[in-house]
Amino acid sequence: MARIEILAPVGSEEMLRAAVFSGADAVYLGGKLFNMRAGTRSFTQEELAEAVKLTHQMGKRLYLTCNTLLNNEEADLLPKYLSEVHEMGVDAAIVSDIGVLMAAHRAVPELELHISTQAGVTNWLTATELHRLGAKRVVLARELPLTEIEELCHRIPRELEVEVFVHGAMCMSVSGRCLLSQ
Repeated sequence: MARIEILAPVGSEEMLRAAVFSGADAVYLGGKLFNMRAGTRSFTQEELAEAVKLTHQMGKRLYLTCNTLLNNEEADLLPKYLSEVHEMGVDAAIVSDIGVLMAAHRAVPELELHISTQAGVTNWLTATELHRLGAKRVVLARELPLTEIEELCHRIPRELEVEVFVHGAMCMSVSGRCLLSQ
């Protein structure tokens, strides 16, 4: 039986505390860079370091979203940023772009990598190939029915973790690619 992890999104220190003190096993959040929800409040580097410290003190994990579609300038900044957040103790980076996946794997090979729902993973073949490229977990497209999730889980490598959303999105989206978000 697979281990179930309750993962909560957080957008502030108050939300972080509520999640870890209310039973979440892990949280995910965005920093000021490489965060798809740039219009929302994001964690500064200092706040991120404090968030990592708090989650680890509580025996929880913290995943950092690095899920933007990068321009060339941002691509040049990515390896240094990933090294910095890894040194802080971020448990995993959530990525959606294959270039980001590969750059992260090269820059910080020991950093756990999760594939965002924004990548639109809908089948076992894509999930398996992303695992082969270094992903430890795939977050499936939100519109997949349970029957397809079940089949996918039977056909992927046992080591590959699968994450699914169990409630509606807080954004208007297609395959997790937010069109409007708050």
